[in-house]
Amino acid sequence: MGTLASEFDVDVSLATRLLASQYPELSTLEIRKVGSGWDNWIFRLGSTLALRFPRRNVAGIAIRNEQIWLPLLEKRLPLQIPTPIKVGQPDGEYPWYWSVIQWLDGETADIVFLDQNQGQVLGSFFEALHRAAPANAPKNPFRGGSLFERENLFLKRITTLIQKNEPVIEDIMSIWHNGLSVPIDVPSTWIHGDLHPLNVLATNGTITSIIDWGDMGQGDRAADLAAIWMLFPDRAMRQSSIAECASVTEATWRRAKAWAVFYAVLFKTAGLSGDQRMARIAEGIFRNLLEDTYS
Repeated sequence: MGTLASEFDVDVSLATRLLASQYPELSTLEIRKVGSGWDNWIFRLGSTLALRFPRRNVAGIAIRNEQIWLPLLEKRLPLQIPTPIKVGQPDGEYPWYWSVIQWLDGETADIVFLDQNQGQVLGSFFEALHRAAPANAPKNPFRGGSLFERENLFLKRITTLIQKNEPVIEDIMSIWHNGLSVPIDVPSTWIHGDLHPLNVLATNGTITSIIDWGDMGQGDRAADLAAIWMLFPDRAMRQSSIAECASVTEATWRRAKAWAVFYAVLFKTAGLSGDQRMARIAEGIFRNLLEDTYS
């Protein structure tokens, strides 16, 4: 489960030409490539801006969702999000929409110690985000639906772990089945759709930004709430986050824990391919879930 191959490469030269042709007022700023994720090439633009170019067709669709919908969410959310400042158009040199965004400083939440009050901060963010979405808001086919839609992939990853002598303990499987058995009991809301520690930025122990909204859409908020067991190794922080989410039903919490198991198993199989960062996140999720189960 490594990073998928790029379907279209963007270098500094191409980024410079696209910027100069569409936003010449920004073309004097220095452009520097800083890396890529699964979906986008990332460039620094001067000291305060960034460029995001999809590297796969599915990411081209996702970035369009960000461009349309993030401006509508930004005003009500208590944390920064990468709302597009400028929308780049596809042209003869490049096939997809692309974005100019503010550069958001911070370190990803898997490598920082978060302050004790950050459980409440995340809970408040969830309460602000998880509200009804317009009927025409996108639906993510992979996150935010029924856990049964993810069961085949989950079992395939479990089989891989067992074959590699990395079995998942019985109590973790019980959490999965406990959530799988609970139907979605609430209307769909806006969801981030991919809210794991690498998409949460923090500075000096404080969560500042939630990034990478390509999977945003309407769905079961349980898929987002799973982040509580990904982010907080301290049980009191998890409890304060849960307490802040006063509108969440008990059934939704059961599904959220199952979604946390799902993420952990995906991350654990990524660790088999050498991604030790993902493996550490997975182990942390397992520990947090088991601590809450036993205590």
